[in-house]
Amino acid sequence: MDASQAIHRIIVCTLCRDPATGTRTGEDLCADLRSRLSADSEMALLDYAVEGIACMAGCARPLTVAFQAAGKASYLFGPIDRQTDAVELLEFAKLYASLADGWCNSGQRPAGLADKTLARIPGSNSAAGVGI
Repeated sequence: MDASQAIHRIIVCTLCRDPATGTRTGEDLCADLRSRLSADSEMALLDYAVEGIACMAGCARPLTVAFQAAGKASYLFGPIDRQTDAVELLEFAKLYASLADGWCNSGQRPAGLADKTLARIPGSNSAAGVGI
């Protein structure tokens, strides 16, 4: 899907290096997520684009992955293991698409991502969480 037309975006750092191997795995994760999204008919309807970007300043917790949509809270997760966390990222993608303002608490997120949430940034049109 063309990123400029997608409602939801999954953004993956392409410069993060795997701490064990030193290899950059972001592009591989992008390809894997795109493949999984298109192979699942339910996921294909969620209107996601997967993009690589050359740094999200999560270097202390590589690999970082963000979720973003207009008017919704954005999320940054890390460290992400390309092979073991892809399923959890897709579970979160389903949840995120279902939330009008993108706001959810840690108990609603897939268990494998609960301790990997680096940031939740309120959407520009959202008052969710104000006063917490």
